[in-house]
Amino acid sequence: MRYFLHLAYDGTLYHGWQVQPNTLTVQREVERCLAQVLRQPISTLGSGRTDTGVHASHQVIHFDAELPAGLDEATVVYRLNRALPKDIATRLLHPVPARAHARFDAEARTYEYHVRTVPDPFSVGHSLYLDRQPDVAAMNEAAASMIGSFDFTSFSKVKGGENHYVCTCYEAGWHEAPGGLVFRIRANRFVRGMVRLVVGTLLAVGRGKITPAEFKAILLAQNRVDAGSAAPAQGLFLSRVEYPEGLVPETAAPVGMPYFAGRPR
Repeated sequence: MRYFLHLAYDGTLYHGWQVQPNTLTVQREVERCLAQVLRQPISTLGSGRTDTGVHASHQVIHFDAELPAGLDEATVVYRLNRALPKDIATRLLHPVPARAHARFDAEARTYEYHVRTVPDPFSVGHSLYLDRQPDVAAMNEAAASMIGSFDFTSFSKVKGGENHYVCTCYEAGWHEAPGGLVFRIRANRFVRGMVRLVVGTLLAVGRGKITPAEFKAILLAQNRVDAGSAAPAQGLFLSRVEYPEGLVPETAAPVGMPYFAGRPR
């Protein structure tokens, strides 16, 4: 039986999602605890990778297993949450068709980047603090130039291992939030490092270092050296993964949502 598992995590202590040798990752901890609860080896595949220090309020993974006698999905979730480290939480486990795929069946993903303009010692690990208000109107003018299908080579990590760099962006913009701002970007796919590089370059717009027109020119140039530096990891959240109707229950809402509750669906 194939299952989808919906989870959230604070990425501060982890070297990203994906299993790597001799280092702590979220996937390693999830697989370890799944094997403990289900009493069988478990191999998972996620909807996407998050880098070192990046968080997720909604990550989706799939795995194949037979639930032990006497265990239903709700009990597995309960036992997983008891076994997992406190910075990883599961919300929902449900069966899916045998060929369902957490990564390839995802129709859209949303990332949010959190910025504080008011100092807050409790958000240090989950946002970027700016000591002056950026020009939000200019940043949104620049962000609007990404709506549509574009080659995002300018905003990708060098040697990212991608087959291509074309992404279709459905939404990109900055929004007011308590004590700061949230940048939300929704697209069919993302290339490695894309969101942090986009945010870093948009913040250069907000500081008046480049204009919205220059941001658009950087996007169209398809040249990584033209973009700004990447924004720090701690402000970034994978916040929503969307699937075709009927594959995922309505109850599979994002978990966590630290600053921007009430976002439109």
